[in-house]
Order: sequence, then structure tokens, then C-alpha cells
Amino acid sequence: MAYPLKFKPVLQPRIWGGDRLHRILGKSVPAKGAGTRWGESWELADLPPGSVKADSLGADKDGALSSVVANGQWAGKTLRTVLNEHGSDYLPGRSEAYYPLLVKFLDARDDLSVQVHPTAEYTRNHPGTHVKTEAWYVMDATPGAKIYKGLLPGTTREKFENALRTGKVAEILQQYPARPGDCHSLPSGMVHALGAGVLVAEAQTPSDTTFRIFDWNRLGPDGKSRALHLKEALEVVNFDAQPVTSGPSHLRTHQHEDLLMCELVQCEFFNLTRIEFDEGSVLLPPEMCDRQSQVWIVLSGQGVLDWAGQSGVALATGDTVLVPAATDPQRPSYMRVVSPCTVLAARLPQFQNSSKGN
Repeated sequence: MAYPLKFKPVLQPRIWGGDRLHRILGKSVPAKGAGTRWGESWELADLPPGSVKADSLGADKDGALSSVVANGQWAGKTLRTVLNEHGSDYLPGRSEAYYPLLVKFLDARDDLSVQVHPTAEYTRNHPGTHVKTEAWYVMDATPGAKIYKGLLPGTTREKFENALRTGKVAEILQQYPARPGDCHSLPSGMVHALGAGVLVAEAQTPSDTTFRIFDWNRLGPDGKSRALHLKEALEVVNFDAQPVTSGPSHLRTHQHEDLLMCELVQCEFFNLTRIEFDEGSVLLPPEMCDRQSQVWIVLSGQGVLDWAGQSGVALATGDTVLVPAATDPQRPSYMRVVSPCTVLAARLPQFQNSSKGN
């Protein structure tokens, strides 16, 4: 019987990474990784062959990567295997062969490169590329840390190309203070960069395709400048895109007896909701237990998830769990809260075939 799945994280070294994946989120650093800058923890991935870049750990030789289950009777199996055998429990009513979300934690000790991701129109004409729309939830940030998101109003292609030539890209980017609790939506085609000092939880479409525009004039581990993808970027940048305010003041909230639900992001690929649990045993309301699966990212606190009458799955800060679709309304689900707990829930829009455009 399907149950909530936890996975073995795959840590990725990045030139801009730091130590908070281990220090704050408790991720196990590989034994040979002393002194390595760990920038990403891939929490849930189910990427087909040809998807994963050569510099990413955990991938098969054919460029596929599927997370390994860490709990329960299917421990040791890949998510790919589980979906092949029990796909209707985790993707009911949908036609995807692969799970259509990629979930990560990112720790930026230094600025990430200024980048942009492919649009659906671009991928239709360029096989091997994949649409990448993502969202960042800020978990931690040093004083003065920033999020770069979108071009300044009035930035034309000509002004953009001039900034590229003169190395003044930062001057045409919109900048936002990085504040814990804010959520930033980043649709494909929007220029963006995660600023130094920021730790985020990231939900995105399952793509590893990134076009690097500007890398702050730094050198890579080999002492050379990292490659830029200016031709590709210019084909996908949306010069008219304007970011949506990401602060909490405008967000829709739903108060239940022992939890608060706050809608953060709604897009064609996924919805993000922050759920805050008080202490005690909390009955999950019907809207959290519909016939669609969801991914829970534990932002803080501890608890035990009793899903549809099954034995509990322990959750703590930094855990990620794939929750199956509930199909029996007579078997309620509970969150037994050990300490006040905040969860970021990523859900798939119902009955949408999100493989379109990939």
C-alpha cells in the first residue's frame, strides 16, 4: 500500500555553496567532502535520460537521476521504480511517466550566476532542453542579502546587450531584500539570481537546463571563467515580465483549528502552500487530503505524519516527503506535532499534463 516516501538527499558541490545544508538542515556531508562547498541538496528528483548535467552528482551514465527511497518497505528502490509499480497512487489521473517536480535546498554563500531558463516555445525548437519554472522560499538570510529577480522596467534588448558587453548586468536587475518567510516565483524567461547569504527551499519543474548570463567576473575551480550562454539567453528572456511582490501581506490564508494555511504560489506547473502546525495531534482538513499527491518540505519543527490510517512517518527540519494521493475519506490523516512545525507543501494542479512543452 502506498505510503509517504522520504528519500536520500543528493548533495551537489557548487562554487557558490556554503555549509548550511549540513549546519542548519542536518544533511550528511560525504566522507570525502571535507572543505567542499555544498550548494544544493536534491531532495526529490525523477529526471529522464539526458536531463542531468555532467557536473551533477548522483546521475546515471545516461543523464537520468531518480531519488532513492529511505523509509518503509520500498527503502532502497528508486522513485522511478516506485512510480512504475504504483504510479496511480502518486500521480492519479495524470499521464506523466516521470514525477513532474524537482525539489531542492540551495545554500548560497556567494552570489549565484545571473541566469534565465528556457520557455516552452524555446524547448519545442531545441530538443534536449526543458522548461524550467521555479520558486524560492527563503529559509535563512544574512543581513543585507538580496534576491535578484526581473529586469528594471524599460530595459530593452539593446540596453540588455549593452549591459552584457560592459559587465554592468547588476545595474539593470530588480533587487529585493532576502527575508525569511518570503516566497519568490520565477517563471521561465525571467532573469534572476540568488544573492549571497541566502538559504532557500526550491520547487521547480524537472529540468536541469540553465542559461548563464553573467557570473560576476569570477573564476571557476580550474582558474578559468565559467561558460556563458548569451545566444541562448537572448532567445528566451522575457523583457516584459514583471515580478510579483513576494511578501506575506497580500497572501490568502485559511485558518483551521490547529493550523494555518497560506497560499504562496499558483502557476500552471505547481502550487505552493505554507502550513503552520501548532502542538498536539492535528487533523488534516479535506483540502489537504484530496486525490492529488503532494510534496512536503519541512521548514522548521518536528512531527509525525499519520497518513490515511498508516503508521507514522517522522518529520524534522530539512526533511522532504512525497505524500500519496488520499483515496479513502473514511481514513483520516493526522499530523502529531512534537514542536511547532512549518511545512511548505508543493502540489500539482489537478489533471494537468505538465509534460507539455518539455
